[in-house]
This record gives sequence, C-alpha cells and structure tokens, in this order.
Amino acid sequence: MTEGSSGPLSGITILDFTRALAGPYATLLLGGLGARIIRIEEPRGDGRESAPFYGRDGASLRRQHEDDVSIAHLIRHRGKESITLNLKHPEAKRIFQEIVPHVDVVVENFSRGTSERLGVGYSAARAVKPDIIYCSISGFGQEGTPGGGKAMDNIIQALSGMMMTSGMPDEPPARIAVPFGDLNTPLFAVIGILAALFHHKNTGEGQYIDVSMLGVLTSMLSTEPFDVLERLGVPMRTGPTVPRLAPFGVYPASDGYVVICCAGERSFEKFAPAIGRPELLDDPDYSSQSARLRNYEALDAIVGEWSSRRTISEVNDILEAAGIASARVRGPAEAVRDPGVLKRKEVVRLEHPKYGAADEVYGPGVPISFSATPVAMAEESVPLRAHNKAVYADMLGYSDEEIDRLSAEKVI
Repeated sequence: MTEGSSGPLSGITILDFTRALAGPYATLLLGGLGARIIRIEEPRGDGRESAPFYGRDGASLRRQHEDDVSIAHLIRHRGKESITLNLKHPEAKRIFQEIVPHVDVVVENFSRGTSERLGVGYSAARAVKPDIIYCSISGFGQEGTPGGGKAMDNIIQALSGMMMTSGMPDEPPARIAVPFGDLNTPLFAVIGILAALFHHKNTGEGQYIDVSMLGVLTSMLSTEPFDVLERLGVPMRTGPTVPRLAPFGVYPASDGYVVICCAGERSFEKFAPAIGRPELLDDPDYSSQSARLRNYEALDAIVGEWSSRRTISEVNDILEAAGIASARVRGPAEAVRDPGVLKRKEVVRLEHPKYGAADEVYGPGVPISFSATPVAMAEESVPLRAHNKAVYADMLGYSDEEIDRLSAEKVI
C-alpha cells in the first residue's frame, strides 16, 4: 500500500534490509497491510537483474530493453520505497543510526551475525532507539546449527525432513516445488512483528525477534506423526494419498486428476454408496477408520478404478451430491486466473512501472479481507534509489550538497 493508506498497519514504518525471498515476502505482506516500507538496497541494486523480465514487449527470459524489470523483483518489492546505502562503507552505520529513530521496525535476513558485523544489527539500532522492534530471519537462528550461516530453501527442506515426506518410498527425495521454507518462514516473522507491536503498544517496550527457517519447517513437519506411523507399519512416503484418512488424496479421472477428501466415519458412510460400493460399509477391512488405514492401498485401488472411468465433472457431481469434498487438480496458470481469487485481490495482475499490464503476469496480493481497514497490494515496483531524497533530505534533513557527496563517494 502507499504512504497514508488506511490499512491496519497504517502509521507503522519499517526499515527493510531483506534480500532473496524469505525476508522480502515478509515486508511485502507488511506493506500490503498498510505499513510504510523503506527498503535499503546496495547502490548497484539487489535482485533487479534476475530473469525472467517484464517490459514493453511483455515477458522475456532475457532483458530486451533498458527499462525491462525483473519479474521476481516486481513480485517481491511492490509498494516499497527504495533508498541506497553501501553497508560496507564506514559511514553506513552512522546513517543507519540516523534513520532508526524514524522507524518502528527493522527487518533483515542476512546470514547469522552479518548485521552486527556491519554495524546495523539490533545493538546498534537499540542504542539510538531503545524501543525499536528488530526482526532477524535466518536459516538456523542466531545461535547457529547444522549447515553454517547461509541457507537456501532446498537446504532447509532437506534438513527439516520435508523432502522425505513427499513421493513414494522407492523414489528419491522430492523437493516441494513452491519454495516452502522461503514462503512459510516470513509468515511467522510477520506474526512475531505484529505480536511485538501489540506488546509495544501496551508497554512501550521494544524487542528482538529471531525466526529460523529450519525451526519453522521442522515445527510444521511435527504436526504429522510421520515417524510414529512408520513405526506402526504405515510408510512415511505415500505419494498422492493420506493413509490415516483414507480415502483421501489424488485419484485419476478419464480427463485429468481429482482430489477426494473423505475423512471420518460419517463421510465414508455417504461415500461408499455414492461410488456404488455400499457393501464396503459392512466389510471388516473398511468398516472403520482404523481398518481403512490398515488397508489403504486396496481401498485407494477401488477408488482409483471408480474415478478413472469417469470425467472430473462426473466425479465432482456425484460426490458433491453425497456431501463429499472433491476438486479438480488445476495447473498454476489456471489457478492464478481464478475469477474469485482475482476479485478478492488475493492474486493481482502485475503492472510494469511504465507500460502497465503489458502481459499476463500475476503475483501475490493480501489474502486477508478486513471490514474496517481495507488492504491492497501495490501492482508496481519503483526504480532504484527513487526515494533517496524523501529519506535523506526530507526525513534526515541532508542538504543537496551532502547527498551529492555521499553519492559521489559511493556511500549511497
């Protein structure tokens, strides 16, 4: 959202040091909720050269024109103000400490210890604003654990155990295609920041927030008792189905795939007659949820044989009439064009800063609706250093001569 918006975080200013995806997604959401996001970039820019690009000719794998913008940058940094600061320059710490009193929250996702080494960590921020809220997002937390300081989504998926829960037992580990760690960790960072803002409102006290990608994914993994089920004879990796809720999973149809979710006794009592197999209700192999768990492979074969002889529409119509949840498996291109999702602005069509909607390119909106404080995600990003004057001159009071000097000396 823009400065002066009516979102629930209107009036909150956030200083954003984030890079890559996990950190930028957190501040993207905070901006969508109405906060003012001041993003600090290196003078050469950060992530603005990542393919694919978006320009006057639409999307392309290589930069066609000087004013083409990275789609990744457009997705992650919409609605954020851009200022430049060379964090390795000796003057950077001083400038950082002059900005901090004007903001409520600082967010960074450097490797463990990097922000303190650069002089822009919590201690430096707290020295000039004791009630600052400072959030660090890292791979392994600030104490440090396996893998060292740097972390990528694939590394976190591997170490968390996530990769070993998808696919079939005889297949290699399966990476979750959506960057699961990079997108879930920032949700917990946002939760932490909101909780800290609430605490600050009540007490006036700031604090440090430490969010670990490995911790987030491992915590989420532990919501399913994978090791217990495997110890009791149910494979940890069961591909498209969930044995303990059988029949529950992805099944073939004559024209694609359909998800069927039939969990619990009442649902199965409706499901069996709906597929023309009422006798399953009296079969000791399927008459209870525990029995269906023990015999899930045979039950999945029965369901798959039934669904494969029908179209997706036929499967959905039959199960809907019986009160059983089912849905067609859609591809990403269709999903992001869902009229309902677009109407609610949970996904938005992205615009080039100069050429507008020159192609069909979509990105995340704010998937939360408020009755009193409407929210919206910006559809454009801004050029590098677009807000240098607004921050260095208007906020900090630097003269034109001082800004010119800092620019000439490659400080900003």
